[in-house]
Formats: sequence, structure tokens, C-alpha cells
Amino acid sequence: MDENLHADVVVVGAGPAGLAAGALAAEGGVRVLVLDQGHRPGGQVWRHLATPTGAARFWIDRLSRAGASRVAGATVVDAPAPGRLLIAVEERGRRVEYERLVLATGARERFLPYPGWTLPGVIGVGAAQALLKQGARFRGLRVVVAGTGPLLPAVATALAADGARIAGIAEQAPLERLVRFGSSLVRHPGKAVQGLGYAARLLGVPFRTGSWVRAAEGDDCVRQVHLTNGRSEWTWECDVLACAFGLVPNLELPQLLGCEADEDRLLLDESQCTSVAGIYAAGELGGIGGDGHALATGAVAGLRAATRPVPPSLERALGRQRAFATAYTKAFALRDELRRLATPETIVCRCEDVPLGQLENCRSAREAKLRTRAGMGPCQSRVCGPALAFLRGWGPDSVRPPLEPVMLSVLEDQQ
Repeated sequence: MDENLHADVVVVGAGPAGLAAGALAAEGGVRVLVLDQGHRPGGQVWRHLATPTGAARFWIDRLSRAGASRVAGATVVDAPAPGRLLIAVEERGRRVEYERLVLATGARERFLPYPGWTLPGVIGVGAAQALLKQGARFRGLRVVVAGTGPLLPAVATALAADGARIAGIAEQAPLERLVRFGSSLVRHPGKAVQGLGYAARLLGVPFRTGSWVRAAEGDDCVRQVHLTNGRSEWTWECDVLACAFGLVPNLELPQLLGCEADEDRLLLDESQCTSVAGIYAAGELGGIGGDGHALATGAVAGLRAATRPVPPSLERALGRQRAFATAYTKAFALRDELRRLATPETIVCRCEDVPLGQLENCRSAREAKLRTRAGMGPCQSRVCGPALAFLRGWGPDSVRPPLEPVMLSVLEDQQ
């Protein structure tokens, strides 16, 4: 194994939360190491920018000026002992030793199964955005955007700007909840202006609230989407269906470290400290709230990890961002009707090709694994796990290393 890495503060993740945490900690004079799974900093939010500008440029430059070190292409695969991580870099393993740890591992899309969701052409909303940023072209394609969350109009706007024909947007949250959420943006004028901008650029595009995908149909790929509002049904023709039901935090590493969680977020104190002393968390791990929430929580976590005080102005900003995250969660909470979309024949675990009907007599995620192999595939339950948690109320199964598929060479000589 290569030479060990050491730092006073190790930050896992280089999205907005990780950049803020690393910069603020390093400015306090401690040795900071940022482990970044991507090859460019910025996380899912900013790393696709060929030339970062605005907030992305500011925080990337600030981290560099602060003197923090960064290891790109680093995947954390194990936490073999307190104060130690095992990471994979270019198919080789390296040990990382730390005094304090800041987790900023972000979130991923939540998918719910419905008939036809495995058809070619059915992708996530965030996946459509990532493909667009990576150079995929949607010009001339008919696209339906569905699911829930502010990302729906944002992605629809970006796809339309690329020349896609947006057949319609279906938001499962009811109108009254969206109105209340919109009124809460008075304390976040930048977000309000952004939302109004999306609305202006999507004039003429059907936008249905309180509506959701019932099924997708097609032959070699998706051709049409059947939607409902619980009272009536209609069909939109399409070439692409971008559908996801919000975000779920990446809790695998925190759980491996023994950090306590409540449903889909970590339990954190006012200093962003987890239930494990010396381990802090920021961003979506404490609740979904966007880049402003990520930056504020990351800054507080970085300061506390460096044993520095949090200035009152940052405490006030954090309070506003936490209030926004709470309003967001309430506005886009999933409706009960979505639990009944999948039929017994609908595939739930795509990796192992397990239909919902095979899980009928299972009482937990672990029992489902033992009986059907659901959750045993390459994604290690990252797709079907959150879906089954929503559909069946199952808590996550135990987390075991390695956290990601790796070469055997990475696991050699861990001791």
C-alpha cells in the first residue's frame, strides 16, 4: 500500500458543503485534506462546469488559497478503525488518518418503481441534467419531466434551452403546498427570482401540480407516459421521461462510522456534530436544502472541526437555511398514492431483476436479501433501498465494507 495520508481535519466530499468546510477549517491554521470522488471539485452541483464562475469559482479558489490539500478520484471504501479511513485511488488502496472528520457526501436521486420505469429512455431528473452538462444533446426530443422538487423546472428549462420539446411537467406535490413554499421564499429572494425565471422561460409548457406518472409505455424505448392526479388520467407522448422523486442523502459512510440517523438524515447538534465525537456532517446529510444550505452547514462544520468559534452572522445564516430546508421537506413530501404505483410484476430491484410480488412475504430489507437477492447487486441497494423504505417502511440493512465495488488490490494490506 502507498504511504499513509495524515491530516488534522479530513473532509469527505468536495461539493459546496465540502468546499466550505475545507476552506474554513484550513483558514484556521489546521492541516486539512479533502477527499474528492470526482476529478474536479464542485460535486454534482458544480463539477460539470468547464469554467467555474460565481459561487463555484469563489469557493474552489478559497479552498486552494487556504492551503488545504485535495486528493481527486478518491473513493472511501472502509473505516477500519477510529481515526482511519481506507480509500481507493487509481485502483490502489491508501490509509488516511485524521483527528476530526467532516462528512459531506451529498445525496442521490430517489426512484420509485412504476410499470415501465425500466424502459430505455426513462432516466432521472438529475441524470438528465448531468448528461446535458457532459455533452449529451436533447435537441428535437420530446421530454416529459416528472416527480417532485425544484429541480423539475430547473432541468426542464435547461433541456428546453438545448432544443428539447418539453411535453409537460408533472409535480406530485399539491398546489397549496407549493404556494406556501413559495411564500416562504421571501427570506430567500435569490431563490424566488430564480424560480420566476424558470416560470418565464417555460411559458406554454403544461405544468400539472398534484400529478404523477402512473406508467410508461413503449417498445424499444419509452414512447408515452400515462399520468394521473387521482381523479383523471391523461397521456403525454415522449422520447425521454426524466423522473425522480427528490433526493436521499448518502448515509452509507456515516452509518459505517456509527453515526445515528433518523429516517433519512443524520442526527446533528447545533455545531453540525454527529452522535460520534469528532465527526461532523454538512450539506444534505442533515436535510435536503440546496447549495445555500450546504455552504452554511459546511462553513459551520469546518469551523467547529478546526475548534474555531462560529460568528453570529453565520449562525443567523444557518438558521435561515435550516428553516428553508424544513419548508422544502414539508412542501415536497411524497404522497401516499405513490406507494401503490408498482404492481406485483413491476421490477423493484433492477440489479437482480426482482419484482415487487416476490417481496410479499418479506418483513425487512435483510429478509428480502436472503430470500430474493434484492439489494445484493452492484448498486448495493442504493436504488431499491430508498424505494423499499418508502413502499414498505423498511429501515436500511447493515452497512458493510467495501462501500463501493473496488479492485481486490485496494483491500490488501489494510492492517
